[in-house]
Amino acid sequence: MFRLQDSKVLAVDMTGDAVKAKNGSMVAYDGQVAFKKLSGGGEGLRGMVTRRLTGEQMTVMEVKGHGTCWFADRASEINLVALQGDKLYVESSNLLATDAGLRTGTTFTGLRGASQGNGLFTTTVEGHGQAAIMSDGPAVVLRVTPQYPLTVDPGAYVAHQGNLRQSFQAGVTFRTFIGEGGGEAFQIRFEGDGLVYIQPSERNTIAGDV
Repeated sequence: MFRLQDSKVLAVDMTGDAVKAKNGSMVAYDGQVAFKKLSGGGEGLRGMVTRRLTGEQMTVMEVKGHGTCWFADRASEINLVALQGDKLYVESSNLLATDAGLRTGTTFTGLRGASQGNGLFTTTVEGHGQAAIMSDGPAVVLRVTPQYPLTVDPGAYVAHQGNLRQSFQAGVTFRTFIGEGGGEAFQIRFEGDGLVYIQPSERNTIAGDV
């Protein structure tokens, strides 16, 4: 159902089912397709209220019908993630689309979200199906194992999945070495077994400094 037209355009072949996508990301379509804007981006009223309280903004639209739709957003690189009953944690600004078999919500993440101005919550996607996530430049997928934990700059973090535990390490950030640090710095540490998606170009944030 989901396929990459190229690295920056997602094509979705519709057969009567529904797809949720980032509002305004549809760039072309053919066939008989209807669009509906969904406020909040979470599941139901609770998701809407949670997002408004925490500042985790994700305005989505529902696309339904028969035909093909193409989605893109600011020439971002797109990666497809297949979920088999597991959960994907992703920054709301990096989530492009999810198919009908997946549910979206919010979860508490703590300090990282606060530093990026996204509130204290991040977006969750779970169920069986495909999700399309975006990155500034080609995403790098790094495996975390119990023997090899991973430390990530918060500005480069995109998403993660698997049996991973997050913690926050205060101290020197990668940016401190190039003179962009200021304040109390931190990084995200992942331990366990799973995958972490990072982007080669850091988003414009407070750079892990609070």
